[in-house]
Amino acid sequence: MAKKLVILLTILQFLPFLCYSFTSESATHRRVLVLLDDFAIKSSHSLFFKSLQSRGFHLEFKLADDPKIGLHRYGQYLYDALILFCPTAELFGGPVDVAAILDFVDSGRDLIIAADTNASESIREIATENGADFDEDPAAMVIDHTSYAVSEIEGDHTLIASDDFIKSDVILGSKKIDAPVLFQGIAHTLNPANTLVTKVLSASPSSYSANPKTKLSNPPSLTGTAISLVSIVQARDNARILIAGSLSLFGNRFFRSGLQKAGSSTKHEKSGNEQFLVELSKWIFHERGHLKAVKVRHHKVGKADEPSLYRIKDDLEYSVEIYEWSGTSWEPYVADDVQLQFYMMSPYVLKTLSTDKKGLYYTAFKVPDVYGVFQFKIEYRRLGYTTLSLSKQIPVRPYRHNEYERFIPAAYPYYGAAFSMMAGFFIFTLVHLYSK
Repeated sequence: MAKKLVILLTILQFLPFLCYSFTSESATHRRVLVLLDDFAIKSSHSLFFKSLQSRGFHLEFKLADDPKIGLHRYGQYLYDALILFCPTAELFGGPVDVAAILDFVDSGRDLIIAADTNASESIREIATENGADFDEDPAAMVIDHTSYAVSEIEGDHTLIASDDFIKSDVILGSKKIDAPVLFQGIAHTLNPANTLVTKVLSASPSSYSANPKTKLSNPPSLTGTAISLVSIVQARDNARILIAGSLSLFGNRFFRSGLQKAGSSTKHEKSGNEQFLVELSKWIFHERGHLKAVKVRHHKVGKADEPSLYRIKDDLEYSVEIYEWSGTSWEPYVADDVQLQFYMMSPYVLKTLSTDKKGLYYTAFKVPDVYGVFQFKIEYRRLGYTTLSLSKQIPVRPYRHNEYERFIPAAYPYYGAAFSMMAGFFIFTLVHLYSK
């Protein structure tokens, strides 16, 4: 009886894990944890949250210092993405800390960070670890006396109207953003040693970062286009991160506000914030620009089976199918820059793959006259798209002793020299023996 009770208690202990493991693919596939400084942000930024919910994301709102916060359970992550709308949070609740958030990203999951003038050291550290450094002056804001939004407050040039977007349809969508984006917040710069971070919304050449309430005694350290307003990161494991220096950028007030950029007579009934952030969030959450490769095949020309090894100078064919996620289904990916390497220490063969524009990429080539262990290798990196990294080892052997040609054409001069020597010796012998 006691033994049965122990078994029952063990099953009950692991029941939540079992339920989670069976339902994680469907129920938590698109779960997002939103950490807030205050639950008022849930209503003041509701338009942004509703845009995510309308696309099928399940948002779970919690205060940043909630002791019940947890990113994973029983070794499994509970969420696919994390949104940090808690710029003042110094400490997070439960077992969550800066290291846990960085591990969350390292596991291939996505992250949105919004900061402001009250950004805590924890938020700054997370951004720094991902290649973005916020201005060290806690009172500094981005100021622009040329590209500001005209407002009722005369001389307030911290409300910026920026339209310096990254030129990439895969990141911001194919539809042009007609209105500038309203931004009011702090500046950050990109770490030049980090090649994975990219500006999405840049400041104008006339902008600078300083305390708007004090006079400048020294030239500002951050100026011009070196300032980034919104940046993105695509990690090597294809995790995606959005870093913004303004929490109000995502707010309903900026979404609905009309604006007029200084020096322009055009009045926009609505800012470009909503279109900009909705399209950018589609990229962040892998609804666009996500690639997968399937059905990788290689074989000798004229045969269908994949061999365990090749011989030097064999003719072979290679093919792979590549698809892009459209947000609802996998569609054929069409490009003309996918390359295959036949690699051993360095590429011996480099071929650009042909495509039928239905997802199939293929090529054919001759195995080089070098034997060893080679790799079929594709390393596809393109701005805005997830990285495709495919490799498969294959041995290449030399000719066997009975596979060489009987007479090698390149050796004909040597054959001729040998036979001419024999013929000359025979003639010389005859002449020497029978001449007087």
